[in-house]
Amino acid sequence: MRQPQFSRRDFLKSAVAASATIAFPAIAQSYPSRPVRLICPWPAGGSTDIVMRAFTESLGKSLGGTVVLDNKPGAGGILGAVELVNAKPDGYTLSQLPLGIFRLPHMQKVAFDPMKDLTYIACLTGYTFGLVVRADSPIKSIKDLVDYAKANPDAFTYGSTGTGTTPHLVVEQFAKRAGIKLLHVPFKGNADGMQALLGGHVMAHSDATGWASAVEAGRARLLATYGSKRTKRWPNVPTLLELGYQTVSDSPFGIGGPKGMDPAMITRIQDALRKTLDDPNVLATLDKFDQPVIWMDSAAYTKFAHDTYREEKETIESLGLAKTS
Repeated sequence: MRQPQFSRRDFLKSAVAASATIAFPAIAQSYPSRPVRLICPWPAGGSTDIVMRAFTESLGKSLGGTVVLDNKPGAGGILGAVELVNAKPDGYTLSQLPLGIFRLPHMQKVAFDPMKDLTYIACLTGYTFGLVVRADSPIKSIKDLVDYAKANPDAFTYGSTGTGTTPHLVVEQFAKRAGIKLLHVPFKGNADGMQALLGGHVMAHSDATGWASAVEAGRARLLATYGSKRTKRWPNVPTLLELGYQTVSDSPFGIGGPKGMDPAMITRIQDALRKTLDDPNVLATLDKFDQPVIWMDSAAYTKFAHDTYREEKETIESLGLAKTS
């Protein structure tokens, strides 16, 4: 029987493939050999920034290297995903991925495709969202807000962390079901939004629990939260769901990288992220902002991403906010 013949090119291709198979796990084990950049697509000083700084410090310890947080606020929290499009898939550029990355592509043209351009490494936690007014506001409940808005269409102003973000769309969904019209004022993040509220420039602010310190200091009043159940920190504050508006948002977020990351590298970072959830400082920071641990490994997080992208399309279309071209 004639033996199969191998050319020099076949031999070189096989050798390269074999060396790559050996090299990738070795690279993953030696990673990081230089600082890792972790993008936070929200302003410094806000609730997400504080939480992400706790994760950044802990991740550096878990990886045995340096992780540096880089704030890139604006555009509804999608600038991290935008930067990942052109980043090398070597594990040295990562980003927090808020729920908005699955939503905004259905509303406007964006510079990335969440189904093709990103690697979903791990989900870590989720936001507790709520609507607050100033402590001296005559609006003392959601019923007061609805009554005011019905008597004064488009006169009730509220801020959020940007057009198309969860704090924006939850309120729009609530307003639609309540039969009222509100005036939305977008901000880059929690810090400037709360400054506008406390300065009297807007009547309410919708966001994650960056408003917590103002509520606890008696400078703001929490009208409702958006989760599927009441929070342990504010057990006397109702949810929009229990008030009868069929509006719920439990908003998980995690860490992602560019497309094309090697599986061994993904596993290396995923396992390090899992360890951060055992860090007392991380857990204390999450507890401070009433954020639960929501762990998903890369496979589960990737499935969540695909499911959420489809569900967000349906939500955007139902609110009449889908892009037209």
